[in-house]
Amino acid sequence: METTFRGVGVSHGVVIGTVRHMGTAVLQPPDRRIPPEAMRGEQGRARRAADVVAADLTARGALAGGEAQAVLEAQALMAQDPELMAEVERRIGGGSCAERAVFDAFAAYRALLAKAGEYLAGRVADLDDVRDRVIARLLGVPMPGLPDSKEPYVLLARDLAPADTALLDPALVLGFVTEQGGPTSHSAILARALGVPAVVALPGATGVAEGTVVAVDGSTGEVFLEPDARKRAELERQAAAHEAALASASGPGATVDGHRVPLLANIGGPADVPAAVAAGVEGVGLFRTEFLFLDDNKQAPSEERQVEAYRQVFEAFPEGRVVVRVLDAGADKPLDFLTPADEPNPALGVRGLRTLLDHPDVLQSQLRALAAAAAGLPVQLEVMAPMVADRADAKAFVEACRQAGLRAKTGAMVEIPSAALRARSLLQDVEFLSLGTNDLAQYTFAADRQVGALARLQDPWQPALLDLVAAAADAANAEGKSCGVCGEAAADPLLACVLTGLGVTSLSMGAASLPYVRAELARRTLAQCRRAAAAARAADTAEEARTAARTAISGTDERVRAAAGRR
Repeated sequence: METTFRGVGVSHGVVIGTVRHMGTAVLQPPDRRIPPEAMRGEQGRARRAADVVAADLTARGALAGGEAQAVLEAQALMAQDPELMAEVERRIGGGSCAERAVFDAFAAYRALLAKAGEYLAGRVADLDDVRDRVIARLLGVPMPGLPDSKEPYVLLARDLAPADTALLDPALVLGFVTEQGGPTSHSAILARALGVPAVVALPGATGVAEGTVVAVDGSTGEVFLEPDARKRAELERQAAAHEAALASASGPGATVDGHRVPLLANIGGPADVPAAVAAGVEGVGLFRTEFLFLDDNKQAPSEERQVEAYRQVFEAFPEGRVVVRVLDAGADKPLDFLTPADEPNPALGVRGLRTLLDHPDVLQSQLRALAAAAAGLPVQLEVMAPMVADRADAKAFVEACRQAGLRAKTGAMVEIPSAALRARSLLQDVEFLSLGTNDLAQYTFAADRQVGALARLQDPWQPALLDLVAAAADAANAEGKSCGVCGEAAADPLLACVLTGLGVTSLSMGAASLPYVRAELARRTLAQCRRAAAAARAADTAEEARTAARTAISGTDERVRAAAGRR
């Protein structure tokens, strides 16, 4: 009998296949005690195991290349982190065997990461994988990993480590489903890069028996167990229609009746540029500059280094639009040299623009670097501030740009409800708005993005969130200025149409999602998008909004049919 479950779709596409499970992770090792004379030998054993794991991860990264290589090299650094290894050796000195010392030391670091905000909490799975690999090496057992199979399958796991996701063979792994993870986890990011349909955050996923036939819809997040012939045929038709639409859609983003919606890329640095260019993006809607600053938590990068990195991106989009977000530090992205370590609630504290205004030298250095990087290039540079709360913030940012001699459009990110509600006021100073729907949802619903139990309040389909998007878009339209979306919401093809109907003027997303959004827009008229937007806002829940939009945009609204029948 067919059963349907819903998780979070993070990589588009539909697949049908037989379930295989991820290799079992290393379990908690016994607390074996060692005599003092064995201490040095155990410490050496732990170091050697960590070195072997680091070398293996580096080799896997070199084999995978691209974004995966950077992820795996970061994991290799985790394996050899001096402070972490010092903690392992301290525990061995206290009488723990190497396996137990590694487990306990990693557990302490795991707890710190889990409390450090979304960016670092999202690396917990990476740390767990390093721990399991080191312990497996020490115990002399096989590394946890992908099942050995000659037949294609759908992979089910508690979570997927980057070392495994990076080397997935799409010819064998049709798609995957995990109990944990989220849209910003490394497994989700790499799944999108590989083009493998994926669903995460599905409770009980590992309870599905091996050999079960499942259908996975990476767009809706639905997983169907033992789908019958009718459901299979329906899903296969949908998949075929989707592939045909993808193949036929090309060029700039637009509705079928010619309403332009520029499709832009979210990038974190030069390494993300090739995929964005290959996807045919029309520019960059969100250039996150944190990557440079997070490389060294102790000091800001030099202006020279910043200029070099920024210019690489600008040169890739000659005459294209590149929207740069200045450093967004604090909360989930703490920096030792910049952000306070003792805030009781960092998400509501000094972060984003507030941090930069408290450290004007850091802001001025970055703005000067952006100006120097753009000098002599035809790039359409736009620079925006994160976490703008009111017009005073907007004015302060614009003034800082002037002081730095930066010739670029200035904008504000709308991530706080006050900015959406008073968007027209902000637009008296800034020239454009960009909606960060992830944070806007967090602050609208007082729902921490890290807390899985609050997932329904973090859903971008929440009608209250759509109301705030509409408020900002209406304000921009009234002022004759632009209002884009650069949050995860833009990567959902159906929601992208709703956002267009709300008046959003551009959509920015990960490069892998762009073909799906382009194809969906190309099937719809602006009137359909507006009808879907109105239907979604009239709903009371995110699920109802999604369903109402799908019904309205397809022109199969039952209420219309009923009214026609009565006539």
